[in-house]
Amino acid sequence: MDYKLIKDSIDLLQEFETEIRTSPGLYPETIQGFKDWISNKENVHREEHFEEPYWEGKENGRTAESAISTLLVHLNRYAKTYSKSAISDSEFSTQEDFIYLINLKAFGEMTKMALIKRNIHDKPVGMLIIARLLRQGLVEQTDSELDKRSKLIRITGRGLQILENQMEKIRQATNIVAGNLTYYEKMDLIRILNKLDRFHYPIFSRNINSDQLIDTVNDEYVFMDS
Repeated sequence: MDYKLIKDSIDLLQEFETEIRTSPGLYPETIQGFKDWISNKENVHREEHFEEPYWEGKENGRTAESAISTLLVHLNRYAKTYSKSAISDSEFSTQEDFIYLINLKAFGEMTKMALIKRNIHDKPVGMLIIARLLRQGLVEQTDSELDKRSKLIRITGRGLQILENQMEKIRQATNIVAGNLTYYEKMDLIRILNKLDRFHYPIFSRNINSDQLIDTVNDEYVFMDS
C-alpha cells in the first residue's frame, strides 16, 4: 500500500478544512467542495506559471481578440480548401452539401429551418443548399404531421450512397485540418471551441438584425480579459 499517497491526501484534507474554517462559505464541506478547492488550486498554479504566447502584431498593440478572430477566419479558409479537394470528383458542389447530409444521417429527418440552424446559416443560404440537394435527389421532403406548414427533410438512399462514396476523403480532410496537434491539444481545443460555440449559438438563434447585432451583444454581455 502506498502510505505516502494516503499521507499526502490527509495533508490536503487538513489544508482544505483549515481554509474553510478561516473562510466559511468559500467551499461547501463536501467531496465536491474538496474537488473544487483542488481544481482552483491547480488553476492558480497554472496561472502563476503561465507564459503568454506571441501573435502577429502583438508588439504594435494588436489585441488577443483580434488575433483570435483572424486565426479562426484563416482556419475556416484552410478547412474549406481541404474540403474542396475532398469533393473534387463527386456530385457535391460545396462542403455545405455534404455537411447537410452528414447532419441528416446523424440526427435523422428535421424541418428545413432546424437543418439550416444546425449548420449556422442564414435562411436564404440554407434554402438554396436544400433546393440543390433536392434537385440532385440527395434529400427528399415530406409534410410534417405536427405542423402542415413545415416540410421535413430526410436523406435519401442515393444521398447515403453518394455520401458514403466520399467519406474516406472527407475523413482524410478533417484529419489534415487537425494538423500536428497532439491528442491532448485536440481535447483542449474542443473544450475551448465548445465554450465559444455555447456563447455564440444562442445569440445567432435570435436572428438579430445585422445593424443592431453588435450593439445588442455589447449591451447584454460583459466581456472580460480573464
